[in-house]
Amino acid sequence: MRFDIITIFPEYFDGPFRTSVIGRAVARKLIEMNFVNPRDFTLDRHRSVDDAPYGGGPGMLMKPEPIYKAVESVRCEASRTILLSASGSLFRQKDAEALSRESSLIIICGHYEGVDERVARGLADFEFSIGDYVLQNGNAAAVVLVEAVSRLIPGVLGSEESGKQESFGEGLLEYPQWTRPEEFRGMKVPDILLSGDHAKIAEWRKEQARLKTMKNRPDMLAGNDGR
Repeated sequence: MRFDIITIFPEYFDGPFRTSVIGRAVARKLIEMNFVNPRDFTLDRHRSVDDAPYGGGPGMLMKPEPIYKAVESVRCEASRTILLSASGSLFRQKDAEALSRESSLIIICGHYEGVDERVARGLADFEFSIGDYVLQNGNAAAVVLVEAVSRLIPGVLGSEESGKQESFGEGLLEYPQWTRPEEFRGMKVPDILLSGDHAKIAEWRKEQARLKTMKNRPDMLAGNDGR
């Protein structure tokens, strides 16, 4: 998998993509990271990538020309282009799963008050938001998307099962889990987990996942009986 990230702050990613799972995947050549600065495709001496919006309004918008040129400099036939935007559709686990089957993803990080609409309409295959809130730019969202997708690529995680048995995999949050010590500050590990009866443990975990989803994310149970 190759990720090309279009950003005016490529140095932002120095830390996140050199450590932990992503850093190891890059070192093992399971994924490749590349950063493209739209400022490198400007023609004026100020390397301007933004301008005032037509019709008035606060702030500045990112212009389409530098973004188009930046994307076109790395795009290949297999590439899928993603625009990260507060007005995009909500990025979900199913989207990460679908994108993990691609070989080339180009991610556009917006900035300022947003991006010229022609980027969304004429360049992006997907427009995603990672949540109902506004960030300073799309860089943090890009980190989230890359990690969510990368961990689903075969070989990236230490255990292939880790990517399967987790939150959202079956439309529910992940069941609660415990480790040693057996008792900590008056809180004990549930007896069922100490029983050794794997069939009963599996059934118990399924019910706990449903209960946790009902408590923390009841919206996920709409049209889903949790079974």
